[in-house]
Amino acid sequence: MQNTPQPAHTPSTESASEPEAKSASVTSVIQLNHTAVYAADRRRSAEFLADVLGLEVGAPFGPFLPVDLGNGVTLDYCEKRDEPIQSQHYAFLVPEERFDGMIDRLEALGVTYYADPHHTEPGRVNGWFGGRGAYFEDPSGHNMEIMTRPYVRP
Repeated sequence: MQNTPQPAHTPSTESASEPEAKSASVTSVIQLNHTAVYAADRRRSAEFLADVLGLEVGAPFGPFLPVDLGNGVTLDYCEKRDEPIQSQHYAFLVPEERFDGMIDRLEALGVTYYADPHHTEPGRVNGWFGGRGAYFEDPSGHNMEIMTRPYVRP
């Protein structure tokens, strides 16, 4: 008799008709829960974004400083001082009625916003997909975006 290697993961064979009590704590869709955002100064970057979006910075959680976006997702700011920060893009779908306040806060902070992701149209907002949007850089160089309508994808 030969030993047959077993796969590391065996797909579930449960049928849809089995009791759902087993999966009560499991979500039926995949959702982003949190992501780490590297920053040269986690407090400065977290407070900057929270100020712009009108949110609050949460209590430290280990090496992380969270900004709860209010939709079950947190951005967990983590300091990275020993090497350069690789710029990332973060896009936030925001309510139309809060957009102007965010632009006002960027202006009050002296932060230039742009209508485009390449930062060639300073001080302007775009009107893409029937909404409004703007891009700006955070203290660690991440390209942040606020938009009032999601992009239409093919």
